[in-house]
This record gives sequence, structure tokens and C-alpha cells, in this order.
Amino acid sequence: MTNTLTKMNESGVQTNGRPTTYLRPLVNVIETADGYLLEAEMPGVNKSGLEITVEDGELLIIGRRSGGEAPGQQIYRESRLADFRRAFELDPSIDAGKISAKLENGVLHVNLPKAESVKPRKIELVD
Repeated sequence: MTNTLTKMNESGVQTNGRPTTYLRPLVNVIETADGYLLEAEMPGVNKSGLEITVEDGELLIIGRRSGGEAPGQQIYRESRLADFRRAFELDPSIDAGKISAKLENGVLHVNLPKAESVKPRKIELVD
């Protein structure tokens, strides 16, 4: 799995000449017989705030949080209000044309199927 999905740097993307900082969502990657399942924690992101693209062998996930500050005076905060961004370099063994995704309860599930040419197959004997 090390070469199949590689983390990429997420630091300072320029917007209007000013650096923008994103949070890196926590990610789990699970290998299945048919491919990989990537799970990214993105609390506060809804479907309309999600952007997933594949270009030049790179999977880019951007999640923009909806809503804003709660009314009242803030006493204490541990969470940051920044949006999420994470990029992965895809191995050619992943069929980029068949990648699918769904968002459930603040967790993004991205299905990364293996290309048919790399899947094991049984060879039948002929008579």
C-alpha cells in the first residue's frame, strides 16, 4: 500500500496573494480485494462544501465548513474553524475513472477501485 496512495504536502496554498492554511483531515485507508477505501474525518462539512478531483494522478479533497461562529461570547475553543484539504498521489493500479465517494455523518468515504489488469484472476484449464 505504501506506493499506491502517497501523502502530499498541504502547506500554504496562495489565494489572492495571501497564504491560506487548511486543516489536514484524519484519514484511514483500508485495502479490500477490489481496491482501497479512504475514510476522511471532515466535521462540519456538508455535500455542497465538498470538492473531490482527480487530475494528473493526484486525488485532491477539499472540504469547506458551513456555518460560522455560535452566538454569544466564546469562553474556550480547542477546534479550529479552518477548512480541510488533503492531496494524495495515486498509483497507476487504481482505476481513476471508477473512483466514487459519499459523505456520512462527517466522514467522507472514497472508494478507490483497483484496475482490472492488477486484480488476481483464476486461470481455467482447457481440455
